[in-house]
Amino acid sequence: MYDICGNRTDGKPLNCATPSPAVTPDRAFSLKLQSLCPTIVGDVCCTPTQFNLLRSNVQQAVPFLTGCPACLRNFLNFFCEFSCSPNQGSFLNVTAVNGANNAVAALEFFITDEYGRKFYDSCKDVKFTSMNIRSMDFIGGGAQNYSEWFAFMGKEAAPSLPGSPYPISFRTDVKEGNPAVTPFNSSVIACSDPSFECSCGDCPLVNSCAEPNPPAPSETKGCHVQIAGSQVACLTLAVIILYGCLVVIILGWWLMFRSPRKEMSSKERLNPDAQSDLANKAQQTDVDSQIRSPNELDRLDPKHQNHPAKENEAVSRLAGAGAPFMVTFLSNRFRIYGELVAYNTKKVLAIAIVITVVLCLGLIRLRVETRPEKLWVSYGSKAAEEKKFFDSHLAPFYRIEQLILATVPGSKDSPPPSIVTDANLKLLFDLQEKVDNVRGNHSGKLISLQDICLKPLGTPCATQSILQYYQMNVSTFQDASHAEFCFQYYSSSETCLSAFGGPVDPTTILGGFTGNNYTQATALVVTYPVINAVSGEGNAAAIAWENEFIRVVKEEIVGMAIANNLTLSYSSESSIEAELKRESYADALTIGISYLVMFVYIAFTLGDWNPSVAPFYVTSKVLLGFVGVAIVAFSVLGSIGLCSYFGVHSTLIIVEVIPFLVLAVGVDNMCILVHALKRQDLNLNLETRVGLALAEVGPSITLASVAEVLAFTVGISTPMPACRVFSLFAAVAVLLDYLLQITAFVAVLTLDFRRSESGRVDCVPCIHVGRKEPGLPNEQRHNPGLRQRYMKNYHAPFLSIPAVKASVLAIFFGLLFASIAVIPRISIGLEQKIVLPSDSYLQGYFDNITEYLRVGPPVYFVVKDYNYSIGSNQTNKLCSINQCDPNSLLNEISRAALSPQSSFIARPAASWLDDFLIWLSPNAFGCCRKFQDGGYCPPVDQCGLNNTCSECTTCFLQSDLVEGRPSTEQFRSKLPWFLAALPSADCSKGGHGAYTNSLDLAGYDSGIIKASEFRSYHTPLNKQSDFIDALRAAKNFAKKISKSLNIEVFPYSVFYIFFEQYLDIKNTTALGLSVALAAVFVVCLVITMSISTAITIIFVISMIIVDLMGLMVIWNIQLNAISVVNLVMATGIAVEFCVHITHAFTMSTGDKGERASKALVLMGEPVFSGITLTKMVGVLVLNFAQSKIFKVYYFRMYLGLVVLGALHGLVFLPVWLSVAGPDPLVEQKLPSLCNRFWRSVATRRPGSIGTDSAGK
Repeated sequence: MYDICGNRTDGKPLNCATPSPAVTPDRAFSLKLQSLCPTIVGDVCCTPTQFNLLRSNVQQAVPFLTGCPACLRNFLNFFCEFSCSPNQGSFLNVTAVNGANNAVAALEFFITDEYGRKFYDSCKDVKFTSMNIRSMDFIGGGAQNYSEWFAFMGKEAAPSLPGSPYPISFRTDVKEGNPAVTPFNSSVIACSDPSFECSCGDCPLVNSCAEPNPPAPSETKGCHVQIAGSQVACLTLAVIILYGCLVVIILGWWLMFRSPRKEMSSKERLNPDAQSDLANKAQQTDVDSQIRSPNELDRLDPKHQNHPAKENEAVSRLAGAGAPFMVTFLSNRFRIYGELVAYNTKKVLAIAIVITVVLCLGLIRLRVETRPEKLWVSYGSKAAEEKKFFDSHLAPFYRIEQLILATVPGSKDSPPPSIVTDANLKLLFDLQEKVDNVRGNHSGKLISLQDICLKPLGTPCATQSILQYYQMNVSTFQDASHAEFCFQYYSSSETCLSAFGGPVDPTTILGGFTGNNYTQATALVVTYPVINAVSGEGNAAAIAWENEFIRVVKEEIVGMAIANNLTLSYSSESSIEAELKRESYADALTIGISYLVMFVYIAFTLGDWNPSVAPFYVTSKVLLGFVGVAIVAFSVLGSIGLCSYFGVHSTLIIVEVIPFLVLAVGVDNMCILVHALKRQDLNLNLETRVGLALAEVGPSITLASVAEVLAFTVGISTPMPACRVFSLFAAVAVLLDYLLQITAFVAVLTLDFRRSESGRVDCVPCIHVGRKEPGLPNEQRHNPGLRQRYMKNYHAPFLSIPAVKASVLAIFFGLLFASIAVIPRISIGLEQKIVLPSDSYLQGYFDNITEYLRVGPPVYFVVKDYNYSIGSNQTNKLCSINQCDPNSLLNEISRAALSPQSSFIARPAASWLDDFLIWLSPNAFGCCRKFQDGGYCPPVDQCGLNNTCSECTTCFLQSDLVEGRPSTEQFRSKLPWFLAALPSADCSKGGHGAYTNSLDLAGYDSGIIKASEFRSYHTPLNKQSDFIDALRAAKNFAKKISKSLNIEVFPYSVFYIFFEQYLDIKNTTALGLSVALAAVFVVCLVITMSISTAITIIFVISMIIVDLMGLMVIWNIQLNAISVVNLVMATGIAVEFCVHITHAFTMSTGDKGERASKALVLMGEPVFSGITLTKMVGVLVLNFAQSKIFKVYYFRMYLGLVVLGALHGLVFLPVWLSVAGPDPLVEQKLPSLCNRFWRSVATRRPGSIGTDSAGK
């Protein structure tokens, strides 16, 4: 095939078919030939024109192979022998001739199977780093073996496309003994040959590579024990053993106390008949032993005169003899304070109102933070610092606008059909036209997608869409078959190049397929990358376009998809923030209803129903209930106002959740205060009774409130801003609520009792209807309520039975140990869908992301302070081409990509450094070129028609380099050329576009590049655990490589800042709960001055928290900053279920069983109606909220807390106190307030008549 005999219609030269003997080249031609084809020595079978054509053709492939010298040399030798070998007649056979010009029209190329296999093996793993794919995808059409590669090279090129001008049939079926044919079997250099050694990434067989095949990922399942062929966790086994031992102990205890005498004695403690003697004695020694009337109108002294003796006696008995100093101190101070408030109600109200109004004025400075990165990224986050470094030194990750168009299954059991059809592609063109016409209004200027989109190589947007196979032009569309062709040849066929000049990977534009079966895809993914600014103000134009984009999609595009039996999900970069804002208004009605429901409940609970004393509209407490709810509302507003004064931004969670939370927490104390006031001696004046009521319940209310405030305050230590600010606002709100309760509410309570005792109508106190005289039979004066009778006659006696005690202990400890066993199964994370409103369009979008996407988010490995000077050797520590260190950064990334199950890295990294070194190499003779004056010369195909580049030469000779590497000055001078060079067919390694933002060249003249990145991709991440594990794996990888190379490397991906918190969430949880429990313990210890009492309270609270965590596993509530804060706050809230009964227990006398029963009868009803039911009412309303985060993290968790708290407080705690309760804090010889109340209750049968001190 000597010389050129003609051209195809598209201008491609055709070789002559006439046989010709080999010729001897002249010296100049021989030197040129040797520079490219060193294996051709002596005579040749080609002309200088043919050689120039050969050089021009192979130079397009050279940049793909320069990183692997063995592959490059084999590739050049193959085409040199094909074009110029003097023996080509022995392995080439012309099978068709163009008669017009005697040019070759078809050809056979005989090769040996051994040669083809070795040739392919030397090149099959070579990487094209800028695209993160194999070079074989370009030079071999993605061939998986040598037969496919040769078939690709022998395929006749279509007009105007690169490739062979005629078909070439590569044959290995040569019959033995055929003297006319000698199959081509030139020597092949293995990629592992030391003389032409490739990098580990391009040739895993290189001897210096540390691990050619990565080890299988180890699965760490923790400690397990093999029992009966099943794997049992060590923790589970330990819990089972411990619980078994505990059950044996409980059973032994029950056997000791199960005798009829003991059991009867237990019952007799609560039997009114058996206690008659004690009751009669109590009547003689304690004239104040009867129970207070539950109705404040039922007075013995209509003149409201005090009995000094009774008052002094009541005061002296409040704390009981021997009571701890702090209890006595608080009781006395609360008594004095209560009387002071009762005597100065108007002044107290005025001061409270003024202070509240002043605090609420801070609402003027209210600012609501909705930016996700400001809400869910921890303070001091390492990932946040790395993101800031990445954004400031390189470029912020682009904004993403996305459409996902998917097919619908024909029936329930049938799979969805393929979406790659002519009709669907035509529809997509119509949808794209709608998007192109979107115009956002920013400051009076209309913004189009072209104004804001990412344009790496020029004017066209880098839209990732299947339409790019048609250059986004509907006029080039004929049918879907071209797209199917491009799925296979997207990186090698020029007809498949996008409008912006780069190839489009089908994995980024298709969804719902398996493996490489792209034609079976069920979804089309269209992504619009938009330029992202570091500052929020710089994105204003993009946000304006995004808002209009979402509107157009909702109103027009969705309908078009549905009309064609397709589904469409969509999102913009600002969608999450916009939906979070909308969420704040979605639950306004829920908040209003909750306050209304709580108001009705409080008014009903606090009021009395005793027609024999006064009409219901006199004894009702509607106005008092309204004031109680108003106090809660103003405490929330005051908290927000106070924090806003100091510039603390609020969040939507604060606006939506804290009102519920404070409502559920704050109403309890009001109920307890009202019930305490009703229990006081009606022979005392109202002011004295108010003081005594505060003295009675003030210490326990204070303890519970302080514990709650401290628990909320501990939440401030949480690093996540949204939860930290939430805890701050909640702590201040609960504190304000407590202060308003003991000031404003006590004042209003006093006024309301005055109103009812004077016979005035509730809500309209100006109307006086009078009241009946109190000289009523005692049956009507001292009839206890239904809940109180239940506690006295049923609940307490039942729990005092030894068998019941044993069962209660076994059941509750069983729950405790079961929860401990399942706690390790709590999943970690926070699903994005949970945070959004349930009717948000993003709900379907996130579902489709999980279902259809087959590529994960990009991950960048960022190198800080890269020293490119020749003496540092850091270049070889980073690169992955030949002569690079086997354990270099890029080689390690390639090795990690071989085990994606454990590394979560999907492919080798795109390397600007590798491509720059190849671009600079003299072997890539079509890339780095210079004019005679030393200026940059572009590749030939970019020079135009005036042939201005004919005199250009390569930038350097091989001898100019230092061991194949550029010197410091060569690196410094040519790096800007590389970053400005446009990629083209003659030199695909140009860095413009692909690496424009991959380096920070500020101050690089010093020999240091402050920041550079190498881009790879994560595997598809579908679950929260995938994101967390991917982040952990990337950080561990970077830490390991930084230590081994002594170069600072960190990974960066857009989701890292939101998931970093989960790497240490378990330790954060343990620390937060420990500090909260310690704070509650200190408060209990200071107030009760009893270590055993404090330990008892902390023990029960810990049981509630552990059981709540076990409930999280059952309800699939994930562990995250929100649930951690909830658990910490639950520690404070759980105090209320324990402290009142425990306080009453410690202030009672008798044996432990008697004291437990007394405490339960005294405080059981307030704990049930005043704490449990009030919280239950506030929590139940959360179930009707629009946001899933309300339902999952607030409704479920707080419902579980209330139920568990009530069960532990009203069932387990009395039993535990009767068995292992602390010693009494008062001396046995003097009756305490609890004993005085108990004797009053014990002397009366249900519905019986109590007797006063006079025996009437």
